[in-house]
Amino acid sequence: MNDASPSPLLRSDHDGVTVLTLNTPRSMNVLSEAMLASLSQTLDEIAEDRSIKAVILRSAGDHFCAGHNLKEMTARRADADGGFAYFQELFARCSEMMLRIVRLPQPVIAEVKGIATAAGCQLVATCDLAVADEGATFATSGVNIGLFCSTPMVALSRNVPRKMAMEMLLLGEFLPASRVAEMGLVNRVVARDALEATSMKMARTIADKSAAAVKVGKRAFYEQAEMPLEEAYAFAGRVMAENMMARDAEAGIGAFTRKEPTPDWTDD
Repeated sequence: MNDASPSPLLRSDHDGVTVLTLNTPRSMNVLSEAMLASLSQTLDEIAEDRSIKAVILRSAGDHFCAGHNLKEMTARRADADGGFAYFQELFARCSEMMLRIVRLPQPVIAEVKGIATAAGCQLVATCDLAVADEGATFATSGVNIGLFCSTPMVALSRNVPRKMAMEMLLLGEFLPASRVAEMGLVNRVVARDALEATSMKMARTIADKSAAAVKVGKRAFYEQAEMPLEEAYAFAGRVMAENMMARDAEAGIGAFTRKEPTPDWTDD
């Protein structure tokens, strides 16, 4: 179902924190072609905006994201190749959007209510942090309709233990926020009326840090996670040495050792 809204994604900036709102509630904010394009373009714009220190990804309506737009996908079965080329391109485009979140200098906080299923669950797993409403439910339920959640599996398996990831992928069950918090998929579970305030408080806490340090740390976190242990330590050591040369590190450490207030960050 297509929404009448002229924009599938809304952006609002709040003193260093950008809020992105998935804005097709009638279709449960599915990752349609238009949504993927809007997310990719907006993330590219944010990446170049030094005034933005943190991002919150929330949703309009009662649900976070129901995954891919199955109606759009089914329509392409009429293609000469049955839609194969289109499906490959679509999943590649979605993966590139997810990688944009990982590569974004600013941390991204998923603010989840209602359902987050399939690629919607992948979106939560891809974000750096996640806060969920007590009533939120999560699933990689493609297996229930004959389509294993292979691309969501990539993000999911990097967030939760393997047995738990396989449980979600093979059983396709909807799990409550409390359960996925135990698994490590979300950081905090709060009442619905506290959801926005909680995610904004987290974003503000990040925004108060040195953006230069946060950028270095986020990039290094994902890079070292794919390395063998010894290589990861060597890499992280170089990163910390380089970070020590930054003006913010010099100013922050100096203020700490002198028992002075936290300095105004230059983000350099």
